[in-house]
Amino acid sequence: MKLKAARLFLTSLKTCLLAGFFCLSALGISQEKLETHPLEIKYSNNNFSKEEKLALLNELAQNHPDPQKKLHYSIVFIKNAKALDSIHLLFQGYMHKGAALRLKSDFTQALESYFKAARRAVKDNNQRNLGLAHISIADVYSITSNHENAVKYYTSGLDLLKQENDLENYANGLLNLGDAYFNEKDYDRAMECFMESGLLFRKINSLEGHAFVLGNMGMVYAEQGKDDLAEANINEAINLLEDLQLHYPISVYLIYMSDIYAAKSNRSAALAYANRSLKLANKYGLKEQISDANLQLSLLYEQQGGYKKSLQHFKAHVAFKDSVANIEKVQKMGDLRTAFEVSKKQTEVDLLTQQQKVQNIQVALLNQQNKNRQHLAIATIIALFLILMIAFGLYRRNKYITKTKIIIEEEKQRSENLLLNILPEETAYELKTKGKVEAKRFNSVTVLFTDFKSFTSFSEKLTPEKLVKSVDYYFSEFDTIIEKYELEKIKTVGDSYMCAGGLPFPTTDHAIKMTLAAFEILQFTEATKQLNHPDIAHFDIRIGINTGPVVAGVVGTKKFAYDIWGDTVNVASRMESNSIPGKINIAENTYQLIKAAFDCEHRGEIEVKNKGQLHMYFVKGIKEKTFYTFMNGQKAGL
Repeated sequence: MKLKAARLFLTSLKTCLLAGFFCLSALGISQEKLETHPLEIKYSNNNFSKEEKLALLNELAQNHPDPQKKLHYSIVFIKNAKALDSIHLLFQGYMHKGAALRLKSDFTQALESYFKAARRAVKDNNQRNLGLAHISIADVYSITSNHENAVKYYTSGLDLLKQENDLENYANGLLNLGDAYFNEKDYDRAMECFMESGLLFRKINSLEGHAFVLGNMGMVYAEQGKDDLAEANINEAINLLEDLQLHYPISVYLIYMSDIYAAKSNRSAALAYANRSLKLANKYGLKEQISDANLQLSLLYEQQGGYKKSLQHFKAHVAFKDSVANIEKVQKMGDLRTAFEVSKKQTEVDLLTQQQKVQNIQVALLNQQNKNRQHLAIATIIALFLILMIAFGLYRRNKYITKTKIIIEEEKQRSENLLLNILPEETAYELKTKGKVEAKRFNSVTVLFTDFKSFTSFSEKLTPEKLVKSVDYYFSEFDTIIEKYELEKIKTVGDSYMCAGGLPFPTTDHAIKMTLAAFEILQFTEATKQLNHPDIAHFDIRIGINTGPVVAGVVGTKKFAYDIWGDTVNVASRMESNSIPGKINIAENTYQLIKAAFDCEHRGEIEVKNKGQLHMYFVKGIKEKTFYTFMNGQKAGL
């Protein structure tokens, strides 16, 4: 189990000082429990001056235990700071906002907020605040496993804090740098950082800092196989942190205790520590630790042969990882860092350019005074030099703009490709142009469902890795078949695959194409049974098809999903559940559209809610004598 910066969330919460007409201490998350409700009641009464209101907002944004409320008060604080046009207060507000977003595991927006804080510190020429912002930026990079950027910003932040003689925040940053080395398995450097920060925490009498040093050193001992030292250090750290009510690091350290007891083959104790970590993470909404605890429990249950529970916990682990680690967020983090670096470099270039111009003017004046007879020559030389500088600058600028445009176009194309993987092209275009997608009714659409027989019993016997790899193997080939027949994949739910024909562009041959695709899916599934692949499970498949009207649209505001609704969909699902393995079961509506091209066998009726008795048919094969005649008639109808 790998540490994800057990105490990173403390540093940025301990970095903000108010300036001007009042001052508040930068204590971050206090060791004493904040009386939040009285402060909120006082704030809602609105019976105080502007200065008191801003001070109260600062306390709520800095110390509120609820991340969502913490974010709310941070945004209100920033709004008030903008009204006062205070660079220093805006720095505090963006640091508070970044801390709240990081607690909510929204790392992209947290990084954006910290970069805004850094720009305010540069504008205010406040080296200490810039150091604190760099440490917080490094924390986010460390959490998201970007080790190179994490070390870079930790190093610059620590240099600035050391120059300002800020021992407490220097010790915090040093401990977090140790966490970054620990995550890269560089245990010697990690231990050096932990020991040095431990000396500083003892010097300033920081109890919570001492607790983190103990816990982190315990984790190093655990990775080095020194279980007795690891257990002693981590238990002492947990006891101290429980008194301080710091829940996130406790959850991390509990997983390490579970690892230690698992190594000793004490599985009951290992399960107890892992469950305790999961319970604590669920109680306080610690999303990343919910994922890590579920992964630990999945591994422990798998070792004991409890494959059903192992799968349940593994699914919970994967669900969180999928929601946090995605391509768009990682790309946006990189863009934010690039924007900040470019703006920083541009400021440096502007300063150097101004200095160069001043020097040139001074040289010109001195030469004019000392060498009057060379005025014309000097003026000509200076003019030529400036022209060359301007020409060179314009050339470099044009080259930079051209390169930037190419990068922007590539990223734009990448974003469009990702969107087209999620939504149909017409729907994606409507979403981009209008910002939303109107629901549409289609009068004739063919819907197909597939399902693997006895999938639940198979899932209990297979390892989570083999189960996921097998399902991906089948569904990837289904995607290829569906694309071949110009059909639209709607979604997958567990082992169920759903697709539709006749949308988003209405056609007349969707029922024929869907039936042909169903036969290819059956052939692929049967052919897979002949493979002797150790990582691919063999399944029998049921297929159900129905045709009729549906309503289609997009649901969600951040994670878009294209879906369809209506009785047609429900009946198609019933056709699948009442089919048998290796057969294609269709409803009456589909039968009427394909009967001229396919041999079908009537198999009886089924009671469907709100529909009464519906006829069902098995599709047996193509009527070769009439199929192509029928298809030519379909194309002529187009």
